[in-house]
Amino acid sequence: MTTIQIELPDATAQAARAAGLLTPQALERLLNDALERQRAADLLLSIADRVAAAGIAPMSMEEINAEVKAARAERRQRRAASGQSS
Repeated sequence: MTTIQIELPDATAQAARAAGLLTPQALERLLNDALERQRAADLLLSIADRVAAAGIAPMSMEEINAEVKAARAERRQRRAASGQSS
């Protein structure tokens, strides 16, 4: 276990304490969420670099939206077929 000491402005510390964010469990959850977002961003950027290097043309927002809608529809169909709810 590691102990970390941080300095915060009083108003920030009071608001965080009132919101229950200064407990070890809440801080661990916040840090894990931030780490996961950082890993996802790093992965996205590495994929973007490979796509650019491969010379693949960028997609328009309309194409991206169509792909997202199609993926969501496929996921809904699979869930319906297996009897799962959303």
